[in-house]
Amino acid sequence: MITMNEIVREGHPVLRMKAEEVKLPPSEEDKEILSGLMEYVQNSQDPAIAGKYQLRPGVGLAAPQIGIAKRMIAVQVNDEEGKQWSYALYNPKVVSHSVEMAYLTTGEGCLSVDRDVPGYVHRYARITVKGTTLEGEEVKLRLKGMPAIVFQHEIDHLNGVMFYDHIDHNQPFKILDGAIAIER
Repeated sequence: MITMNEIVREGHPVLRMKAEEVKLPPSEEDKEILSGLMEYVQNSQDPAIAGKYQLRPGVGLAAPQIGIAKRMIAVQVNDEEGKQWSYALYNPKVVSHSVEMAYLTTGEGCLSVDRDVPGYVHRYARITVKGTTLEGEEVKLRLKGMPAIVFQHEIDHLNGVMFYDHIDHNQPFKILDGAIAIER
């Protein structure tokens, strides 16, 4: 079981690396890694388990965050209508996106960042993601709102990008023209 002890923190070189594609079909080791990422996200959202193992709650986790430079992410998040988006994916890729941008009004956080980083992170308002599930099924997900933000955050980890790289450091709370504000 992955705990906070396995999660690498900012400054670790793996967080700035471009992760490698996972060879499909995945090895048993890669299946275990991806299952472990999803297990952490689910456990971290369960107050009893999170409390018992001192897990910081998270809506997503990428393999580089546990020191493994491979293209794997796990996400579990609800959209505005309450629909749960729960996916563990190999080789996820944004294949299309809107011109329109969006941002979380509360800013973003990260399990690999132990400090508050104030500012708005502008991301695409709508994206389409392709990837392969744990079961080997190829999926194409059309996302908007909070799920779109979370998937972009996790896919950024696979490219060595941290959320605060997107913040305008001169004007951290500057809002791009027409950007959609998303409440958490």
